[in-house]
Amino acid sequence: MHTIIHRVNHSRFPGTEAPSAYRSPHYDCMDQSAALKLAIYVPGVDAGGIEITTAGPDLFVTARKTHHVRPNWQALHLERAQRDYQLKLRLGLGLDYGALQASIARGVLTIVLPKSRPAQAGPPGRRQVA
Repeated sequence: MHTIIHRVNHSRFPGTEAPSAYRSPHYDCMDQSAALKLAIYVPGVDAGGIEITTAGPDLFVTARKTHHVRPNWQALHLERAQRDYQLKLRLGLGLDYGALQASIARGVLTIVLPKSRPAQAGPPGRRQVA
């Protein structure tokens, strides 16, 4: 008995998607009293491969791995495992994106975003509801 295996056509099956060029990293978010701290796990990435951009309330982190060309790359099928990381987060407008601080150590990218202080509209303890 012969088995014929057809190639999956992603346009015919809406539930299946072609793998993207990036993979989503794992991350932890810690809300502190004066800042928001993100720990993003990006193993295999050094400081030169990280790009952090902001657009309004959104934070975009792209971390590119250093790709090593191996002589037996066809046999190992490392294309999927060696994909770069990309994270898109909507954090809101209550943070000071201009004072963002980032550091990387042992594959963990730490981003600290200070919270912006809202302007006082009136005396403390008083607010307008309607």
